[in-house]
Amino acid sequence: MFSFFIRKGVRKILKRKDSDAGQKGRALEDLRASLFNQFRSSEGAKRQQQRICGPAIALSFNFLVAVGIIFMNKMVLQTVQFKFPILLTLIHYVVSWFLMAILKAFSFLPAAPSSKSTRLSTLFTLGFVMSLSTGFANVSLKYNSIGFYQMAKIAVTPSIVLAEFVLYRKKVSFAKALALTVVSIGVAVATVTDLQFHVFGACVALAWIVPSAVNKILWSRLQQQENWTALSLMWKTTPITLIFLAAMLPCLDPPGVLSFDWNFSNSMVIFASAILGFLLQWSGALALG
Repeated sequence: MFSFFIRKGVRKILKRKDSDAGQKGRALEDLRASLFNQFRSSEGAKRQQQRICGPAIALSFNFLVAVGIIFMNKMVLQTVQFKFPILLTLIHYVVSWFLMAILKAFSFLPAAPSSKSTRLSTLFTLGFVMSLSTGFANVSLKYNSIGFYQMAKIAVTPSIVLAEFVLYRKKVSFAKALALTVVSIGVAVATVTDLQFHVFGACVALAWIVPSAVNKILWSRLQQQENWTALSLMWKTTPITLIFLAAMLPCLDPPGVLSFDWNFSNSMVIFASAILGFLLQWSGALALG
């Protein structure tokens, strides 16, 4: 009889311990699910992006990558003699899409907002202007010197300010306008000794300014007002950009791509340029967000 009560008491204690352990386990699972859902929701992912990569880090990252890719692309187009700027841009976006597909496969790609929050036409427009912006930029870099390329790039920022004022009546303070003027003059003075350009390249550079400004405005508004993260917006718009770049190939690239010497060293330089292209797009989106 005594042993019966002993066994009964032990069973109650074990049952209570199992119940406590089960409650703790469920609480831990609920916490994990909460953290996972916070990251996988567009609002939570946006907060994580802003917490990890603040404006100073994003701008510094973007500046370093932007400088690196200009010289790398110039090396590809002149030293390596890969005279196909639109195809180079297409390779950049294919590599970017492949890298993002890997992130998505391992559930590292942040969630996008609901499809109802952003019109498909807006994403389509963004993908279109991205193809024009990056494609024309590489065509301009092929025909013009780095100095002229930088001069054309300076004109993008005032164009953004003007476009935002015309479209959204957004004004900038006098201090910001003064800082923008000083920086623009400084870059212009630094590059004025290298202003070598081709007439066709100059026309392409001028055509590049407007889509580049629209591209940055759309990126900024979608990230700031509709909770898009940089990677999720890149994932959505890259297929659209690839379609338009493929359509631009026969118009702006010369024939003879199959005769190019695709040896190991040339391919590695082009691949390194593509990695920088992905980092530039990502860092630029982070800076705008």
